[in-house]
Amino acid sequence: MPIPTPPALLSVVIPAKNEAEHLRALLPRVREAAGDAAEILVVDDGSTDETAAVAEAGGARVVRHPYSMGNGAAVKTGARNARGEVLVFMDADGQHPPELIPSLLAKLDDGYEMVVGARTAASQAGKRRLLGNYLYNRLASLMTGHRVLDLTSGFRAVRAERFREFLYLLPNGFSYPTTITMAFFRSGHPVAYVPFHAAARKGKSHIRLARDGLRFLLIIFRIGVLYSPLKVFFPASVLFFLCGLGLYLYTWLTGGPRFSNMSAMLLLSAFLVFLIGLVAEQITTLMYAQADDTPRPPGRQDG
Repeated sequence: MPIPTPPALLSVVIPAKNEAEHLRALLPRVREAAGDAAEILVVDDGSTDETAAVAEAGGARVVRHPYSMGNGAAVKTGARNARGEVLVFMDADGQHPPELIPSLLAKLDDGYEMVVGARTAASQAGKRRLLGNYLYNRLASLMTGHRVLDLTSGFRAVRAERFREFLYLLPNGFSYPTTITMAFFRSGHPVAYVPFHAAARKGKSHIRLARDGLRFLLIIFRIGVLYSPLKVFFPASVLFFLCGLGLYLYTWLTGGPRFSNMSAMLLLSAFLVFLIGLVAEQITTLMYAQADDTPRPPGRQDG
């Protein structure tokens, strides 16, 4: 499939940590799929093997971290240093097929600001990870009001200018896809998905299910508060209100004090939580409105 986006405007960013063996096989495939004029940028995240040398030998430009700073930090470094107006992010471990790049770019040219390669259910590694990703996707869909097919996929094409707007939000760990996806939805930037079957990972994963799974969940709620605070605070307010009202009815029916201190505290908490959510919603609206109105100079920006 021909690449609709002019290849001179394309940068393929590949974060890599000790991936020398896999880059030898991956880089020729990336070059063939992206075109000769595309920039291939490998961000060496403090590797102790020959990752940088192999990447340079494969025709990639290399930016190195002096020590391992995390996958998200490598992505941010790549976004700051990439020369293209369109960025494609992909892993170095062989799970993301470079042959899908033209499909991502074709979808981008349909008017979307970001296109995500969504892993099919058959390609998820293990039932626990499949269940976890399903729950993350459902929760994110509920918060954003849009169907999220793969919240944690690191395989995506995006407009560089739009991506750099949110660099300050991105964490240094593996949860950057979660953050950038929800931030794009909050700002009204259209997001599309292209399903693909992820190949079995070559080598050992750097993700730990319990540690990073909890981190992903916390990120969803954190971005949910930043995305639309009332969707988080209002249900909590309703819960406090129902508990206070239920306690008042119970004490009234059992002949106890008509209005106990606990009932008053719960009802007051419901009111305060709702007000906090309302103020947070206004602040969020003003923050995103200011970001949209801020003039940006032409050329590369660091966000």
